[in-house]
Amino acid sequence: MNNDFSLTKLQKKYLNDSMNKVSRSFALVTPCFEYPLNYFMSTAYLICRVVDNIEDCNQPLDWKRLRFSEFRELLKDPAESREILNIWKNEDWPGLTPDERRMMSLAEGLPLWQIYSLIPDAPRSAIGRWSLEMARGMENAEDPDSEPLFVTHGEVRLLAREQDYNQYCYFVAGTVGNMITDLAIDHYCLDDEEASPLLNLSEACGRGLQKTNIVKDFVHDLGRGVCYLPDIRMQSAMYTPLNLAGAPLSWKQDVLGDVFDELKDFFSYIQALPSRAKGYRLASLLCVLPACQTIWKAACNQDKLFTPDHDIKISRVTFYRCIHDARAMAASNEAIMLYSQKMEGRFGKLLAASQTNVDKRAASSCNS
Repeated sequence: MNNDFSLTKLQKKYLNDSMNKVSRSFALVTPCFEYPLNYFMSTAYLICRVVDNIEDCNQPLDWKRLRFSEFRELLKDPAESREILNIWKNEDWPGLTPDERRMMSLAEGLPLWQIYSLIPDAPRSAIGRWSLEMARGMENAEDPDSEPLFVTHGEVRLLAREQDYNQYCYFVAGTVGNMITDLAIDHYCLDDEEASPLLNLSEACGRGLQKTNIVKDFVHDLGRGVCYLPDIRMQSAMYTPLNLAGAPLSWKQDVLGDVFDELKDFFSYIQALPSRAKGYRLASLLCVLPACQTIWKAACNQDKLFTPDHDIKISRVTFYRCIHDARAMAASNEAIMLYSQKMEGRFGKLLAASQTNVDKRAASSCNS
């Protein structure tokens, strides 16, 4: 617990307003954490978004390398923030939204780095260490000679191999899982026995959420000329998903099954959290339940996946039900386990039924 940390009302408002600008869904999650972990998590998330902004900007590799180098300086010495942000405010940031560009400016970027400088050593070290790892991975992803490797098919840039897919998900989200876990271990003063299962599962938590987003945002990403599902998988589907021409049922089920396996590990992670980590247990459920419902919706609409009708974003009603369910089960490992097992059973039955229907249609076609 860090009782020597405090923020002004203006700094608290800055974090709250910034979170709502860049991620309204995660802005609902951070207030669940106990003080001051809630502010550490918000600061960490916004710093990760700075990394995202550099990577997402439509600038050449040399320009991004310079920005990543400046980012490393910010983590090392946030007192340099005014000087570096003065440079950034005069740069072009094509491809970013107005809110994202403002985050890279002196006026709206400086408060973030001032707050970061106030965070005590242990949590600030965790944020810095894993942000650096994320930045290293994203910089590598821009370099054609570094891993994770990307290849080009037609006009689409996509990850090359299965290992590149998993490595990319590690860099952009597994690092966040590790960061949040380290912050929680410090905040709740978890001993080695309590921390060990969390450390073993933390990367899977991040990867599961990232893979959910990759499936959910497939059409949007394709419109930007990028695909995060690997080329090796696309080869086995004859590249039909890249043309939004669907994919073989078994192929789609392999994609969804891989994501669901990661999400199952997330449920195990939450059950490993001690009961005194009340806020963190609730926050974790608020992350995994919408992801689980998103993959369930995908499983229910397999015929539309990777076509122009690909749309698996959950409704507002479903999202609010996730909030209700998270609050109801947060204190009970038994309830969490039953929810996970129920979803796994429904998921498995639905996939099996879909395959059976395909087999029946194929047999009927052969006999006709």
